[in-house]
Amino acid sequence: MKKVPKENKSDIFNKLVKGSLAGVPFVGGVAAEFFELVIKPPHTKRLKEWMESIAEDFEKLKEQVEGFKIEDLANNEMFTTTILHATQVAIRNHQKEKLEALRAAVLNSSSSNAPEENLQLMFLNFVDELTPWHLRILNFFNNPKEWGEKHGINYDLLDLRFGYSSVKVLIKIFPQLLEKQEFCEIIIRDLLSKKLLSGEALDRVLPEDHIFTSSTSDFGKQFIQFITSPFEEVKSNTT
Repeated sequence: MKKVPKENKSDIFNKLVKGSLAGVPFVGGVAAEFFELVIKPPHTKRLKEWMESIAEDFEKLKEQVEGFKIEDLANNEMFTTTILHATQVAIRNHQKEKLEALRAAVLNSSSSNAPEENLQLMFLNFVDELTPWHLRILNFFNNPKEWGEKHGINYDLLDLRFGYSSVKVLIKIFPQLLEKQEFCEIIIRDLLSKKLLSGEALDRVLPEDHIFTSSTSDFGKQFIQFITSPFEEVKSNTT
């Protein structure tokens, strides 16, 4: 198993991030003690773990992509902006799905096929604003059949019927949402408001060809691609 690069192996990333996070100013007394005991330790830990994970990802990318050089990223202004922005978002979050999405975004931002810079920043803001449930549900609606196969869902056992609304389908797919219909509706409305879902997804009924029709917009598909690890795509293409 490849060792996670030490801090001295990720100097390039530390330099990119250095100065981007202005610490909470010390004001003395109880406030300073509170910051030292409650805020500073997890902040430092999260930053260290984040930078180590990014360094590890790019070491892996260097091994897989011929001609790729980590040093070249220092001259890529958009990449610098993206990693600084993603780092700030990462420090504010602890949820695995969101951190994985941010790591994927940073990797994809280094590609020649990366979205244009305004979209990159917009997509990073989406990751910051949305919950893991938003991301989970958006991925489900993007390709229900593939999502079911990946997560071991047997749709035949769920008694999904023609005429079910999107919310009812979600409740069938995710039993955790059984008592959370309003929560589901809010998530769908959020995804619609950001144009990540197409049409009237909230009122969409089950089509005759079962639930396998994608409900994501082209914009939504672009967002999903940006926050999906290129390593995961390579794995999907080889299985």
